[in-house]
Amino acid sequence: MKNFLDEDFLLHSDAALQLYHDYAKQLPIIDYHCHLPPEQIAGNINFANITQAWLYGDHYKWRAMRANGVDESYITGGKADKDKFEQWAATVPYTLRNPLYHWTHLELQRYFGITSRLMPGTADFIYDDCSAKLQSPEYNVQGLIHKMNVEVICTTDDPTDSLTHHEQLRKDGSAVKMYPAFRPDKAMYIEDVVALNAYITRLEEVSNTSIVNLNDYLHALKSRHHYFAANGCTVSDHGLEHIYAEEYTDEEIREIFEKVRTEKPVSNLEKVKFKSAMLYTFALWDHEKGWVQQFHLGALRNNNSRLLTKLGPDTGFDSIGDFSQARPLSKFLNRLDKEDRLAKTIIYNLNPADNEMMAAMIGNFNDGSVAGKVQFGSAWWFLDQKDGMTKQLNALSNMGLLSRFIGMLTDSRSFLSFPRHEYFRRILCNLFAEDIVNGELPNDIQWTGKVIQDICYYNAKNYFDFKH
Repeated sequence: MKNFLDEDFLLHSDAALQLYHDYAKQLPIIDYHCHLPPEQIAGNINFANITQAWLYGDHYKWRAMRANGVDESYITGGKADKDKFEQWAATVPYTLRNPLYHWTHLELQRYFGITSRLMPGTADFIYDDCSAKLQSPEYNVQGLIHKMNVEVICTTDDPTDSLTHHEQLRKDGSAVKMYPAFRPDKAMYIEDVVALNAYITRLEEVSNTSIVNLNDYLHALKSRHHYFAANGCTVSDHGLEHIYAEEYTDEEIREIFEKVRTEKPVSNLEKVKFKSAMLYTFALWDHEKGWVQQFHLGALRNNNSRLLTKLGPDTGFDSIGDFSQARPLSKFLNRLDKEDRLAKTIIYNLNPADNEMMAAMIGNFNDGSVAGKVQFGSAWWFLDQKDGMTKQLNALSNMGLLSRFIGMLTDSRSFLSFPRHEYFRRILCNLFAEDIVNGELPNDIQWTGKVIQDICYYNAKNYFDFKH
């Protein structure tokens, strides 16, 4: 019987141990998609306690606590931070076989050197020990980033966001390389015309532009696209249920925008046409600048209307959706490819039923111009766990070239989440090793190790245009 979370964790053969420890373990991390707050990185804050660093904003943990019968006052409510931590500690023993059990203890080990299991009997010690360490200079947020050997961080930013924190970090000469990612989801969210008009007002303010018609709107958004580029941005990102690729005319989109501005009713078809036009326009801008465009597809958000009203979005009530993905995705990519305007593209899939379809789709638009130009992105959100990662890796292996994959990201709001890269690397090394042990791959550790290093680090380093 193996010990829990020892050096052999998730590595089940000598080949797996060699691949991980000799090739993958020491590589830097390029975290090209996350939701870390730029102001906390630039400000290099220290968290007051482990609850603030670990539980604030983490809807993975919130969902588990709710499932364990914990009252909301201990989750997003006003209870004291130590009381919230104790409720999380009481929940952890019930997370066996949930990835949270692995992540929780991996993070305690890697950041704080704590090998005790988190449970009610250890909660006080762990809370006090971690909270005390978090007060020291080496545990400020940049220290936490350095501790995990993170080379690059890409935050997720709305076009109306100020990038002053990115500017500040760059001027400070920090070793932490933080770049923005352009995420214009709110700019095309026509389902709520009142909210979209409020967004347009905000865009007018930050772009110092009066927005009367569609041309004004696109001009203001493109000025922000330029602003992001001037601040080191080379990546866009879109969180969508599915790709929008409805046929439209420019005149139709102008008329739809006029309806938005006058708050007249917009039909469902008009909404889809508007979103299709905006998505295509953003893709053109990304191609012009040589950016990488990312599409996170398949989330069914805000399922619990009662708690959405009470707590707001991004509080743990989103789910996997079962949308029709293939035809609109093909149509969208084909239009851009036909016009020679298809940027490097990463497609993330949330529904495992669509894995093989997504893995096959990217092969239609890899044209030999760039290795791995169109990527089947890492298993994300509900799928960034052992089973989900393995299924994504197998689908990509079967349909494309796993060796050209750009690897893992955190997609996280927590500064303690970087061990997810280690988790991925161990799973990846064990997957290759299993085939070596079974005689399905040659026992060429040197070449296999190089492929693993590429997936874990070098492919991403070459794929993105990050200026170091």
